[in-house]
Amino acid sequence: MKRLLFLLMITLAAGSVSAQPKNFRSQQSNAAQKKQQQQKTQGVTERMRIMYPTALDMPEDVVWRRDIYREINLDDEMNSGLYFPVEPVGKQMNLFTYIFKLAINGYIPVYEYRLDGNEVLDESAKLDIAVLLKNHNILFSTENGKIHVDNSDIPSAEVKKYFLKESAYYDQANSSFHIKPLALCPVMVVQDEFAFSDDAAGTSYPLFWVKYSEVEPYLSRQTVMTSDKNNAATMTLDDYFTLNRYKGKIYKTTNMLGKTLAQIAGNDSTKLSAEQKRIEAELEAFRNNIFGDKAKRDSLDSIANNDPKQVKAAAKQKRQSRTKTVKAKSSSSSSSGGSSAPRVSVRRERH
Repeated sequence: MKRLLFLLMITLAAGSVSAQPKNFRSQQSNAAQKKQQQQKTQGVTERMRIMYPTALDMPEDVVWRRDIYREINLDDEMNSGLYFPVEPVGKQMNLFTYIFKLAINGYIPVYEYRLDGNEVLDESAKLDIAVLLKNHNILFSTENGKIHVDNSDIPSAEVKKYFLKESAYYDQANSSFHIKPLALCPVMVVQDEFAFSDDAAGTSYPLFWVKYSEVEPYLSRQTVMTSDKNNAATMTLDDYFTLNRYKGKIYKTTNMLGKTLAQIAGNDSTKLSAEQKRIEAELEAFRNNIFGDKAKRDSLDSIANNDPKQVKAAAKQKRQSRTKTVKAKSSSSSSSGGSSAPRVSVRRERH
């Protein structure tokens, strides 16, 4: 009996000893798999960062910032590259077609354009693509739950301008001034059926807002033509916006009254133009005078860049001219003093 109990205890002890390595190996295997999965995820993220480079976000603690809304007219020569080509030619397509395809394929979200013109770029303002297409009478079909729009049905020819929100700010961390795009809104311009010419102003229909930080990774993969005279001169769409190569009139700034420039100027086009120029001048003045008066800096730089021998010669000549001036003044004062004071002779008489 004792012998049976002894054998049973030995068997149980051996089982517990053999069970520990299995549990340990299982835990070690799970940890290795988790680590491998993390490394795989991190590798994909790094690869995506290389393929889709993005600019740094604007710091939240900047000491100076001004939000500007511009109207980017594609008839302007500086912006016309965003309009070409109207229909895709191979992989080349204009900005609206590119954004439109990204949106209908689910790569980027789009946000509603509200009647007050203020953008809301959060979950509550996201638009359903099918509803958007129906609202603007854009033909589409659905295949296997995916929306398809023919290139000929994409209204890129009618998108003649964009609303763009940008933020001009001073980053005190590295003492630099930046202008960063924040949001884009394509605008359809539909001509009146009874218009006498194509130049007549049509009716504008803002379609949707796109958050620039969400479309930015894709813009770095698409190019835009930058010259009519040299068709080989191209740059990426991301560089085009990051380098502020676009040109647009200011139609609104973020202000406490929430008014547009048109509301401030009323129906006076002269006052509106003057207000736009004033804001542009304020931005340029702030940019140029971040580090003090530019004219004084230029004069100091010119002095620093002069030849040391020339600087010494100029200083010596200045000292000599100053010495001559002082001597001339002293001699003239002494001569004038002698002529003006009468000489008096006092003779002592003897008594």
